[in-house]
Amino acid sequence: MTQDHIREIEEPASGKTQTAGANAAVADKPEEKEDWRSFGAFLIKLVIVVVIFRTFFFTSFNIPSESMMPRLLVGDYLFSQKWSYGYSRFSLPFDVDMGDGRILASEPDRGDIVIFKHPIDQSDYIKRVIGLPGDSVQMVDGVLHLNGEPVGMERIEDFTLPMILGDDCRGTRISGPEGPVCTYTQFRETLPGGVSYNILDMGDLPQDNTAPVIVPEGKLFLMGDNRDNSLDSRFRAEPGGGIGLVGQDNLVAEASFMYWSTDGSAEWALPWTWFSAARWNRMLRGI
Repeated sequence: MTQDHIREIEEPASGKTQTAGANAAVADKPEEKEDWRSFGAFLIKLVIVVVIFRTFFFTSFNIPSESMMPRLLVGDYLFSQKWSYGYSRFSLPFDVDMGDGRILASEPDRGDIVIFKHPIDQSDYIKRVIGLPGDSVQMVDGVLHLNGEPVGMERIEDFTLPMILGDDCRGTRISGPEGPVCTYTQFRETLPGGVSYNILDMGDLPQDNTAPVIVPEGKLFLMGDNRDNSLDSRFRAEPGGGIGLVGQDNLVAEASFMYWSTDGSAEWALPWTWFSAARWNRMLRGI
């Protein structure tokens, strides 16, 4: 009798335990759904923030060529601010049609480094603003002339760049204490208004002498700092080549901040090269 009594007590208790477990399992399902919904909502908000950020504030750009040496090197990664010159269809993603002109338009200053769309093939280029509307721009024996006057130009120490295996040196190749380096003749150029920067020169070339060009309204005369290795406004616009005079509506952003730089020697299969290839002294600095 005692055993039967105990069994009668245990069986309902066991049944209550099973029922409670089933109820707990059912209760867990809504919580899991809530977790997925919360995560999905977070992702949607993140995408919206990124789209807004890239549309109106900053975009990332990496340097693909040597045309802006010595200030910018191949392998530099930078942020560029999009509000500096206003917004046009060229500065917005997905080629949104904004009609003619720009919203909140502002003209660049001489010396600004700008990212813009090529007038013909609409690929991204980066150059320095040299001539504004109404300016006369001319090269005379390698010296920049603005409005008939030569700009300040001072010879300074050579620019040297360490060479990685397979690099092509367009300057003078010499042996340095840590391996071969490429050296370039370097000058300090100062525009009217006081903006000053370094430029490179490789000797007498056809683009060192040009006819004077008057910059029309709405256009810009842009040049690379690596003067003898830059297809810029000294050359007529053609796909993959010169840019001619660039319309201000083609502006995308103003180069503003360098966040990463690599010399190109890293290999994905060798993780330690990710760090040895980094140019740490060029990171986290203004343009």
